[in-house]
Amino acid sequence: MNRDELIHVVRASADITKETRFIVVGSQAILGTREDLPEEMVFSMEADLYPADAPSKAIQVDGGIGEGSIFQETFGYYAHGVGPETAKCPAGWEDRLVKLELETLSGQEVTAECLEAHDLVLSKCAAGRDRDWEFAKAAIREGIVELDILNARADELPIGDEQIERVKAMLEGLKKQLAL
Repeated sequence: MNRDELIHVVRASADITKETRFIVVGSQAILGTREDLPEEMVFSMEADLYPADAPSKAIQVDGGIGEGSIFQETFGYYAHGVGPETAKCPAGWEDRLVKLELETLSGQEVTAECLEAHDLVLSKCAAGRDRDWEFAKAAIREGIVELDILNARADELPIGDEQIERVKAMLEGLKKQLAL
């Protein structure tokens, strides 16, 4: 997915839900920060998001432009309506959201509020799937995020102490792999 495709998904979500603010929490939130990204950070054709002021309307997004929809068949990418509980982000993440101001075809102003890069990487690390670690590794390798900030914010993740230690150990492992 690229930024134009993310914008298309947000605009379509606004048309479906009649909402004007969306929180983008999945890997494609990185497109709110920058566009020149390595393949392992933008290979997903799914944008995870929810209406900020009416999260329950995320189901409308799934039904209208979600996986298996005519929207996906037509464009090759889709939205996944999620909830605020989906991403485990460090404390204060709401204050660091990166805002993309958009306009729908009908002229309605819409905002896509994307997770800041460090918060996004940590939410991926908290999920801990192999693809999440590849995403984190690419973000570190490309200088999109800094290990010092990741380690400091890891303590603020809303997960158990054991999981926080696992995240920190994995970050240390990535540091060694990348010879930083």
